[in-house]
Amino acid sequence: MDYVTAHTTPESPVLQKLNRETHLTQVSPQMMSGHIQGAFLRMLVHMLQPERVLEIGTFTGYSAISMGLGMIQSHIASPKMRSVPWLHTIELNPELEDGIRKFIFEAGLEKQVVLHIGPALEIIPTIEEMWDLVFIDADKTNYLQYYQMVLPLVNPGGFIIADNVLWDGKVTGNSSKMDKDTCGIVAFNDFVHLDNRVENLILPVRDGLMIIRKK
Repeated sequence: MDYVTAHTTPESPVLQKLNRETHLTQVSPQMMSGHIQGAFLRMLVHMLQPERVLEIGTFTGYSAISMGLGMIQSHIASPKMRSVPWLHTIELNPELEDGIRKFIFEAGLEKQVVLHIGPALEIIPTIEEMWDLVFIDADKTNYLQYYQMVLPLVNPGGFIIADNVLWDGKVTGNSSKMDKDTCGIVAFNDFVHLDNRVENLILPVRDGLMIIRKK
């Protein structure tokens, strides 16, 4: 991993600062996407050039900012696009709100990123958008519910990315001994894999990324 990190484009200054502050202030800093995954998400939005992105699970904002910076650097970020919001991110924990907003502002994305605080299953139906890209990285027990809710809102040819689908290898263990988070991810993985509305691929990046394309 050190070699991979050393040969990946460095974090931007604002992401470096956010990375450090997350490790200093949060009990579980490993929940943050981090350098490699953040670079992957930024590359992904460069390739897909989505006009509307939804993130479920903001944490301290690393992945939202990574995607936002990628979008603002891409050709879709015309002067017109720069003045309208095109990335919505949802975080359950209100204690994280001030820090998230601070770094969104420092990244210069305050006009492009909309932060919602509260339960995602309640907030998603209130956002009147169709999505080109959805990133799911929230509570694992609700992964399947998030997927079922957002898939009808994803444009044909659009993508859903789900984090932690390998869950430190626990998904391959004895099903009778799985905790509720592992069971939630296994149910999600199995359902998506058999869903003929989509194509899917698991990448062994960090804790596993499921890439899902809506047909």
